[in-house]
Amino acid sequence: MGSSEDLAMEKKRVVVIGGGVAGSLAARTLQNYADVYLIDAKDYFEITWASLRSMVEPSFATRSLISHAEYLPNAHIIMTAAVDLTDNEVMTAEGRIVAYDYLVIATGHMDDGPCTKTEKLSYYQAEHEKIKSSNSILIVGGGPTGVELAGEIAVDFPDKKVTLVHRGSRLLEFIGKKAGKKALDWLVSKNVEVILGQSVNLNDTSDGVYQTSAGETIKADCHFLCVGKQISSTWITKTILGESVDVHGKLMVDANLRVKGRKNVFGIGDITDIAELKQGYLAQQHALIAAKNVKLLILGGNENKLATYKPASSALAIVSLGRREGVAQISCITTIGRLPGKIKSGDLFVGRTRKQLGLSSDVK
Repeated sequence: MGSSEDLAMEKKRVVVIGGGVAGSLAARTLQNYADVYLIDAKDYFEITWASLRSMVEPSFATRSLISHAEYLPNAHIIMTAAVDLTDNEVMTAEGRIVAYDYLVIATGHMDDGPCTKTEKLSYYQAEHEKIKSSNSILIVGGGPTGVELAGEIAVDFPDKKVTLVHRGSRLLEFIGKKAGKKALDWLVSKNVEVILGQSVNLNDTSDGVYQTSAGETIKADCHFLCVGKQISSTWITKTILGESVDVHGKLMVDANLRVKGRKNVFGIGDITDIAELKQGYLAQQHALIAAKNVKLLILGGNENKLATYKPASSALAIVSLGRREGVAQISCITTIGRLPGKIKSGDLFVGRTRKQLGLSSDVK
C-alpha cells in the first residue's frame, strides 16, 4: 500500500481554462479527484446574470463576485490567459507551461473587464455613481442585458429619463415575439422610451447629444453599451485545435462534450457549438457532465459509460424586470409579472449558485 504522498503523485492533472460559469463549476467538482489547475485572467468568478443589479446596488456584488480561492481550496489558480496549447501542455501569456492529462476549455465570451475582485467592486461603485448623478441615460442594445439594465434603473431610479435604442425590429430577439412585446409594454409603462430599428454612433457625440442611424437626436448624460460580446476562441484557432473551431468561432464538441477528434480535451459553456440558447444554467449542466466524464476516465472507466449531454430542446428563458417582476418563456408559454419575478428577480439565483460552489448563500 503506497503512502498518501505516492497517491498524491499519482493524481492526474486536469487543466481548466476559463473561470466563468462553466469553468468554475468544473474545477470545483474535480478538485478532490485530480490535481486541478484553473487558468483565468481574473482572480474571481462572477455570477454574470447578477451584474446589472450590482450597477444599481453595488453591495449586491459582494455576494456575486467570488474569489477563485474561496471555492477552490484544493486547486492551483494561475491568474493569466492561455495563449497556446499542444497535445499535453498549455502555454500562458506569461510564458508558463502547464502540463495536463485532461483539458477543459471554458473561455466563453471575451471580457476585458477588471482582473481583480477589488477593482471590479470599485467598477460597480463607479457605475452606480454614474447612474445616480445622471438625469438622462441612454442604453444601446435590446437583448437581455439592455432590457434588464433598463428595468433595474427604471425601478430603482424612477425619476431618471431612460432611452433604449435597439437596431432590431423587436426586443429580446433570442426568444419569442410575445416575450419581446411584453417586455416592451412593461418598459413603456415605466416611462422608458424604446426606439427600435435604429443604431447609435457612440463615437460621434457632443455635449451628451447622440445621433441615431435615422437622424434622430437623443440627449443623455451617460450611456451604456449592452450588446453581445464576441466568443473567446480566436486564440484557439492558432493552436492544434484550430480545425475544431467552426466558422462561427464555436468549439465543436461531441455528445460527451469532448472536442471533436480529441480523447482528453473537453469544451463546455458558451464557447461550444451546441445548438441551444446560451444560458448560465445550461453552462452549469455542461460543467457537471464534463466533470463526470473526466472523473470516469481518471478512474479508468469504460468509455462506453461516458455521460452524454442532450441539448436543451425548448427555450427556457427568464429576463428580470427590476426587483420583483420578470418575463419568462417556457416552451411555447410566455408570462410576465410577479411569478417569473419571484423565480429570478429577487436574488437572481445568487444564493443557489454560491451553494453549488460549496459556499454559504450569504457572505459572512
